[in-house]
Amino acid sequence: MKQLFLLFSHTLTDGQKIDAKNSLHVDRFISLPSDLQRLWSNIPEDNKEISSYLFPLKKYLKLHANKGDFVLIQGDFGGVYDMVNFTKEINLIPIQSTTKREIQEQTIGNEVKKISTFKHVIYRRY
Repeated sequence: MKQLFLLFSHTLTDGQKIDAKNSLHVDRFISLPSDLQRLWSNIPEDNKEISSYLFPLKKYLKLHANKGDFVLIQGDFGGVYDMVNFTKEINLIPIQSTTKREIQEQTIGNEVKKISTFKHVIYRRY
């Protein structure tokens, strides 16, 4: 069985957990420690180079992940790109969760509100 490291800023839905167990044969979900979660969720938008900023995350994965484990990577585009390349270099499997967006419109008086609901579809390898 495999581990799934969560490098994203949300909580897994039940559908995502079930799919990971069934399609990826994951038996353990690993959230980042709170300090690393803050780091991942707050990548500075004014840093021209973020590879060194992400070093603590890379160190964590090197210490805790095993070859062939999955890493769900979603977030800042530059951070995702850097971490996808890094995880491939150390023989981890970077994945993303694909979603289907369902939009509902509600008209209340003179206002129209749109509510978007995202539902997990599949996991896709980077």
